[in-house]
Amino acid sequence: MSVARVTEISATSTDSFDDAVKQGVARASKTLRGIQGAWVKEQHVMVDNGAVTGFRVNMMVTFLLDD
Repeated sequence: MSVARVTEISATSTDSFDDAVKQGVARASKTLRGIQGAWVKEQHVMVDNGAVTGFRVNMMVTFLLDD
């Protein structure tokens, strides 16, 4: 039997939402073992003086607990 846990993380990128997701999962992988997937819960665009300056995602990361 497997038991999983879900934790929420936030990640930002100056390039794109896709890059923010990739950076978030890569960083989470340094701390969490057994990541199975991630669900993007929210997406936000950061704007400064009328120009898009960044992309932020809030995601739910699912990982298996060790036995």
